[in-house]
Amino acid sequence: MEFKEDATGIESDIASAFLRRVSTQAIQIKSLFLHVIGLGQPPTDTQKAGLVRDSFGLHKMLVVLTRSGKVFGIDNISGKHHWQLYLPEAQNFVNHEPMRLMVQRTSKHFPLQPLCTVVAKEKLTGNGILFRFNPINGRPAEGGLLKLNYKIKQLTLLAESEKDSIKGLLLLDAQNNVAVYPQYVQEMAHGMYLFTADKSSAILEGFFVQYVDGVLNCLPIWNVRLGGHNGDHQLVAVAAKNPLEHVHSQGRVLGDRSVLYKYLNPNLVAVITQANDPIHKYLLNVYLVDVVSGLIVFSMTHRRARVPVHIVHSENWLALSYYNDKVRRTEITTVELYEGKTQANSTVWSSLNAPPMPMVERQAYIIPTMVETMRETITERGITNKHVLIGTASGAIIEMPWALLDPRRPISSNTQGREEGAIPYIPELPLPTENIINYNQTIVRLSNIFTAPSGLESTCLVLATGLDMFVTRVAPSKTFDLLKEDFDYILIAVVLLALTSGSLVVKHLASRKLLKQAWK
Repeated sequence: MEFKEDATGIESDIASAFLRRVSTQAIQIKSLFLHVIGLGQPPTDTQKAGLVRDSFGLHKMLVVLTRSGKVFGIDNISGKHHWQLYLPEAQNFVNHEPMRLMVQRTSKHFPLQPLCTVVAKEKLTGNGILFRFNPINGRPAEGGLLKLNYKIKQLTLLAESEKDSIKGLLLLDAQNNVAVYPQYVQEMAHGMYLFTADKSSAILEGFFVQYVDGVLNCLPIWNVRLGGHNGDHQLVAVAAKNPLEHVHSQGRVLGDRSVLYKYLNPNLVAVITQANDPIHKYLLNVYLVDVVSGLIVFSMTHRRARVPVHIVHSENWLALSYYNDKVRRTEITTVELYEGKTQANSTVWSSLNAPPMPMVERQAYIIPTMVETMRETITERGITNKHVLIGTASGAIIEMPWALLDPRRPISSNTQGREEGAIPYIPELPLPTENIINYNQTIVRLSNIFTAPSGLESTCLVLATGLDMFVTRVAPSKTFDLLKEDFDYILIAVVLLALTSGSLVVKHLASRKLLKQAWK
């Protein structure tokens, strides 16, 4: 237990921390010396390829899955293709649902090797297939290819197992039967909630998973028909929150120093449906559904609005882009949910005993470009400000601060808005060139933006894909946890040396003064 606390940095003894660092550096010098004279262990294949972990977690292996069934392992710094695979029997699911790439175990659990799984549909039979592999070297793992004897309807990851740090893969078939891979972690599926969405009929169904007497059962618990009685609505977009997201602040401080608490429902999913209307031509309906209880928390309708639709869902807010057919322009609507000035429960959230309906703040903005995709930034602890990355039809990625998309921007510049730090409302969003994070590197046919946290709280890693791939990193709140490149190390060393010498001299003079006073 003491070793565990010391390894995680819980121990606060400065002397032991200093000794630990000195001993670690001594071991590194020893290994370097043995390597130079040829007595050390030979480097592994990954070390030869330069696949080593850096201090800040910025060096990553990009595992890219294409629609044709090819898998690539790409270095995010050098762009080198370290390995590639081809799955000739794999294809996308029905209704153009893409194949899924699931990370069941990361590379931080040494000596256990990392594990990724490709979940797809078999071309000949239509049943599901699983391909397990090591994302660092691309070699098959855990048996490699596994063919299933049923069609996959839904899938999700379980919580991390304590035995071997693996996240089980829960699969739901067409007959609403469930299975877990690997099977020895199926007990962790007990108490799980699942939901499915039918695109053509806009019907949502909720399920509850039970583990009783060594058998997994899936029970239907709710059903929501968003298409109305005519069934003419089609589901065009579904957006859930990022499972890696951490919420740092549970409230927002107002101008009168009171706190407006956020409506932080982790089970909330945004669902958008499209329907034709004889009067308004197009109807775009937005629903916020609690997928555990089946409750529709909030809904709104946009008339004369249609696809393309792109949506970002994070914390207590939602950003939705759509095409306004009436004025023929692209608009972005933002929504924020609040519990109010009193919080029902600050520790545990329960969808079965949820607080009252939230307060809703919403606002619409004009964006003078066509939106192709959107994604929010994410960091390790959620302290850094959230920005929305907007991919445009011109191949540019615009980093839009949330302060410009904030639905609480006041219409008039009142005192409360100024004290909150809110910017007065302007309908059109500015698109300055300095906010384009890909500079002059145009991404042809930009289709997706992916974000991931790094070891630095200030930095978010970004991958944009289309015909091209673009990798970069952004710092929404600047690099507050890094020293600048022009930091004057010599000056700070001289200042510290002078202060240390001065303190020693003053200490000596003070002791002499006390001694003289004692002899008087």
